[in-house]
Amino acid sequence: LLSDGRLDIGLGAGWMISDYEEAGMPYDSPKVRIDRFIEGVAVIRGAMAEGSFSFSGDHYNITNYNGQPKPVQARPPLLIGGGGKRVLTYAACEADIIGITRVHAEVFGPEALSTMTAESVDEKVAIVAAAGAHRINDIEMNIRTPFVKVTNDRAATVEGISSMFGVAADLINNSPFALIGSVEECIEQLLERRERWGFSYTIVGAENIDECAPIVAALRGK
Repeated sequence: LLSDGRLDIGLGAGWMISDYEEAGMPYDSPKVRIDRFIEGVAVIRGAMAEGSFSFSGDHYNITNYNGQPKPVQARPPLLIGGGGKRVLTYAACEADIIGITRVHAEVFGPEALSTMTAESVDEKVAIVAAAGAHRINDIEMNIRTPFVKVTNDRAATVEGISSMFGVAADLINNSPFALIGSVEECIEQLLERRERWGFSYTIVGAENIDECAPIVAALRGK
């Protein structure tokens, strides 16, 4: 209602341990977190559907609950972010938008970056393509880029990031999780990623909105 029907619901199982510590929540095993997340999707959809609903699971039990107010959209688009086979397979069957993420690390460091290579993204996208072949035309592919810098000195920025995290410069250079370079270079990168991986939806941080505005303007309609 607040966005007049422009809502996307973004969900995931959660992987960064600091998020749990700050919220005072136990950091459960991946299986428990994913099980809870899958049940949560069913609960959210039930709460937004017409009428009341009931649900019984290991983590949530709902009885004749009628969520109010109902959304403007009949079914708000669901964005599921994941990097492992189980979540990506589930997303390929249930999500409207699939966010390809990093995996296998509790903090953001070299181990997390090792799952952000171009080759790793190839593998993740292949999982989606195989599991969602029956509805692939209904899925939008998404990626959140944590490394964003519009600059005329791409090489220096890449070197600085790679040195900070102790990884090879080529990893940052080739990763779709980075958007670095001049406006023209960034546009080229985004178009290449759409062609290679199908990414048509790229998220940048709030701190990058102004510098990315010329990129958005140039890409509008392409």
